[in-house]
Amino acid sequence: MEQRIGSNSQPLEGAGFDPAFIPGLTSPASARTEDDGPEKEPEVAAAQDAEESAPEPEETAEAASPSEPEEEADVDGPVFEASDRRARIVADHRGVRLSLDDQGCEFRWDEIGAVETETARFGKRYTVTVHTPDRRWYPIEIEAPARSHFTEWDTQLDAVLDAYFEEDAE
Repeated sequence: MEQRIGSNSQPLEGAGFDPAFIPGLTSPASARTEDDGPEKEPEVAAAQDAEESAPEPEETAEAASPSEPEEEADVDGPVFEASDRRARIVADHRGVRLSLDDQGCEFRWDEIGAVETETARFGKRYTVTVHTPDRRWYPIEIEAPARSHFTEWDTQLDAVLDAYFEEDAE
């Protein structure tokens, strides 16, 4: 009589367990075989050879990829930035960017339905919530150095919203 040690269940497949899984475009990781790798490698190698055969001068390469700080320097307009030791919010001409620890999200102005601010009755927490048209909201709390920063932050954020956010965009 044979007995197996371990689980009898099959491993689950899909996007919940394999972040690289895209239904219809890629097969699940467990269904991939070793033969899949070599078939794709010649295509990648050919693409890399084509890129290497057309050398670019260094000046053209630098001019073709402008760095981000230069891009922001070209646009004059209000900018709102607030941060503490964990959280950060930036609102400027590109949209609203929220980050907490190592996680972040970015919203373009056409993706935003509303921006709401709230201050704690007690304490120094300033909450900014970004609402999207599909009824989702993304709050972030920032701890202010002092409660006096709340009015300053509100006026800066209002200036950015007045400049870039259009309520009648829909």
